Amino acid sequence: MTRRRALIVEDDPDIAPLIAMHLADIDCDSEISVDGNEAVTVFKNGSFDLVVLDLMLPGLDGLAVCREIRAQPGYVPILMLTAKSSEFDRVLGLEVGADDYLTKPFGIHELLARVKALFRRVDAMQASAGQAGDGQARDGADIEAAVNNGSSRKLIVQGGLTIDPDKRRVVLDGREIDLTAKEFDLLCYFAARPGYVFSRAQLLDQVWGYNHEGYEHTVNTHINRLRAKVEEDPSKPKYIQTVWGVGYKFAE
Repeated sequence: MTRRRALIVEDDPDIAPLIAMHLADIDCDSEISVDGNEAVTVFKNGSFDLVVLDLMLPGLDGLAVCREIRAQPGYVPILMLTAKSSEFDRVLGLEVGADDYLTKPFGIHELLARVKALFRRVDAMQASAGQAGDGQARDGADIEAAVNNGSSRKLIVQGGLTIDPDKRRVVLDGREIDLTAKEFDLLCYFAARPGYVFSRAQLLDQVWGYNHEGYEHTVNTHINRLRAKVEEDPSKPKYIQTVWGVGYKFAE
């Protein structure tokens, strides 16, 4: 079995080695960075399968490091660690590109369970991308694999909206739209399956990796922000439509 490699960005001298020791138990070697600036440099110069990222760091904080990582080509899952317990901090971490989060103090078993879930998601996306034979995504999972793994896929065009999964660009009526990483992933997943209705829990599972129990309203926040950016009249959405009592769908 091929060993994976993680970048642990954590300045606590007790926590970082402990995480590294337990990741080794699941065939994952680790490199440790103790501040945000160093972490960005190490990530750019290395090859990693996972980033475990503390929110509070010397130099660049965890949110800034997360943005820097998401600005790089390719996709590496990010598990964010935070000592803050407020909902705002947890949701903000997800919105800037983290795939999951743990609030300190956390149990090692929970940490490993979430890491394994992230690895399973990446493996599934890579398998899905490898099965696409004609270069055109067959469903939402294939589009998501294209987005996260850099595989070439055709443009998605709906009315005046054009989505380029390969370049992670969205153009509306000739004007490029600036989306966060998760806003783009959510829009791309929707657009790949027009007419399909997804519950909030399903969208969390597919776009964030697995269901963050109790955080279905995170989807609402992203939907509202997407509508504000891509809809002419967000109160009467043309693209991202509400199916009352069920969830959301992308217009057919």
